[in-house]
Amino acid sequence: MVYNFKLADIGEGIVEGEVSKWYIKVGDVVKENQPLVEIITEKVTVELPSPADGTIMKIGPDAGKIVKVGEVIVVIDDGKEEDDVRGVSKEEAKVDKKEVIKEEIKSKKVIATPAVKRLAKEMGIDITKVVATGEDGKITEKDVKLYSKLEVQSNEERIAFRGTRKTIAERLAKSSDRVVQAWIMEEIDMTEVTELKSRLKESSSEDIKLTYMPFFVKAVIRSLKSSPRINASLDEETEDIVIKKDYNIGIATDTEQGLIVPVIKKAQDKDIKEIAKEIEELSIEAKSGKLGLEDTQGGTFTITNIGAIGGISSIPIVNYPEVAILAINKIMKKVVHWEGKIVVRDRVYLSLSFDHRVLDGADVARFLNSIRKCLENPESLMKDEQS
Repeated sequence: MVYNFKLADIGEGIVEGEVSKWYIKVGDVVKENQPLVEIITEKVTVELPSPADGTIMKIGPDAGKIVKVGEVIVVIDDGKEEDDVRGVSKEEAKVDKKEVIKEEIKSKKVIATPAVKRLAKEMGIDITKVVATGEDGKITEKDVKLYSKLEVQSNEERIAFRGTRKTIAERLAKSSDRVVQAWIMEEIDMTEVTELKSRLKESSSEDIKLTYMPFFVKAVIRSLKSSPRINASLDEETEDIVIKKDYNIGIATDTEQGLIVPVIKKAQDKDIKEIAKEIEELSIEAKSGKLGLEDTQGGTFTITNIGAIGGISSIPIVNYPEVAILAINKIMKKVVHWEGKIVVRDRVYLSLSFDHRVLDGADVARFLNSIRKCLENPESLMKDEQS
């Protein structure tokens, strides 16, 4: 039986993915559930397992190419004689194993004499990258030496614009094209949060990494409750503003692959410590590439902490189709006039970008003012948990 393994619909409107890397090649014998290929979607990176035991007859696009949902990506023969073929018609399934393997090998064949191949090896040149000018596509000694000179002369590096980086670019471009973005900034005192955070760490018997972020999440949730249109999206087809009843807070996370936004679902039902624990777990999974698609779906509002790396001011881009995003900048010691005295306090600038089609400046100013009041009196956030 021949299986035509297609890219399945993996949810939330995703219609295509990019082939990141293949774990198999034509002619390999695979087991059911053995990883075949890594696919990058606009949300996460996923490994697709084999649907059956068998021999790989044909593989789809090369790494870096786009594959559509419903497109055949692997052809597998389990060696059993059956009339029906899974995933395709009988005519489509009549694949000659020898011809497929022969075609695959032929496409990768390099035409060059042993001496030329040896020269390329000695010069540290990947001969498959050399442009052939010889008869019948043969690579000559001159071709290899010319390629070597071009490599030496080149003073730049080219990195393939694909994978997560390309996905991020497409999402940001979509936001830029559709959202009428505006922004506002507020300076907030963080001294009380710093002191409360230290007390909670000292009194806690649990091994939890307590950062500033859980306090921002709690302050954002309370403030969203009084500004519901910020916890929303715009349905452009029906021309409705969709108010979300759950507070699913996305936490922008820096990884080696690029920016990923895992989501804390129903954050309104969780206390400071639960939020801290979930942030830590999601961050570890994001950085190790183990997030599931469901971990990045359903966000209603996003927070990005650029200040953890550096930067006293920033203008984040709205995470479409959400209507606002909060950026936390660097927390710094500043000399300020506070309660009639000149003192040193912990201060931070918060930047809020928003979709001006849905929100007015007054809306977000009130929202930021609410966040400021929460963080300058963080004990009130703890009382929320006790009530």
